[in-house]
Amino acid sequence: MSEADNKPKIGKHAEATPPPNRVDERRERWEFFIFLLFLLVLLATAVWLIFGDHTPPEEDTLESFRPVSEATFSREPIQPLPLQVKIDPRKVALGQRLFFDPRLSKDDTIACVTCHDLSHGGADGKKVPTGIGGAQGVINTLSVFNATYHIAWFWDGRAATLNDQIDGPIHNPKEMGITWEALVQKLKHAKDYQHDFHALYPDGINEINIKDAIVAFEKTLITPNARFDRYLRGENDAISTEEKRGYQLFKEYGCIACHQGMNIGGNMFQLFGVAKNYFENRGNITKADLGRFNVTGQEDDRHRFRVPSLRNVALTAPYFHDGSSTTLDQAVRIMAEYQLGRGISDEDAALIVAFLNTLSGEYPYQGAQ
Repeated sequence: MSEADNKPKIGKHAEATPPPNRVDERRERWEFFIFLLFLLVLLATAVWLIFGDHTPPEEDTLESFRPVSEATFSREPIQPLPLQVKIDPRKVALGQRLFFDPRLSKDDTIACVTCHDLSHGGADGKKVPTGIGGAQGVINTLSVFNATYHIAWFWDGRAATLNDQIDGPIHNPKEMGITWEALVQKLKHAKDYQHDFHALYPDGINEINIKDAIVAFEKTLITPNARFDRYLRGENDAISTEEKRGYQLFKEYGCIACHQGMNIGGNMFQLFGVAKNYFENRGNITKADLGRFNVTGQEDDRHRFRVPSLRNVALTAPYFHDGSSTTLDQAVRIMAEYQLGRGISDEDAALIVAFLNTLSGEYPYQGAQ
């Protein structure tokens, strides 16, 4: 073999072999990385074994039903009312006086509180209201409580704001039957109002300011801290086992589709008789039965009404726009038949009624005159 054959071959096809010490360095680095990763996994496992929750998941039974925490109650289809609202107390006091004052009617006999009795769930307990001169209204009175959270006002939603809503009873000849011009003049001659209005409003007594004061008071007419609200906020014993089961059934039957949100209703319009023709079976259809059709003239709105709030519903019988149901049990059965298209057992109806009884809240201004 020649000397040339012993020389290393150098060229583009020659393979460079790293020195042994560099190969060892790389291996050591990989081994250290793998060892470190192993330690991290081992540490995480130890933390989980020591501090983790290893209890088996509970079955979804009545006994294991738990309230959502305050941080997560918004995940429920129903949310609790705020515990308080902040409104100018001077306007609230003036609006409260106006709300209780029969001088707002043409013959000084009917006040707002006449039909919206604050000790009777904010309604009047009658099939239809009674106005000036004993005139009988044509539709059941809705509660004034928590009205500030509605999407619209009246059964047919014809008023877009609380301010607009006031025009209805003021002008209705079967309710208060007075014009704004006549009312303003009447109050301007009442010395007890002159000072208070001018103290709050530079332009004194007029339609805009009367409405503003009444609305300020109406915004305070909330009923927080119902037992069910307390339950939603984490007070598990605020409602009974039967009432919890009633809430589950309320959701399972589908009532929650229309009665949800903070007001448990009041936030949509719905056909009365989705599954079955209520008015055909009842007969004697009146203009009031046409519902939102009277406002829009659209055929799809015939017999469509603003879904009523279920807040304080146990206190506001009779039920529905026509006041046809005198008990909650009867109302639940009619809803199951005509809205949901299904029958309901006596036991389930009783449990749902039990749940509905947990929706009565606390009114902080009770007895105010």
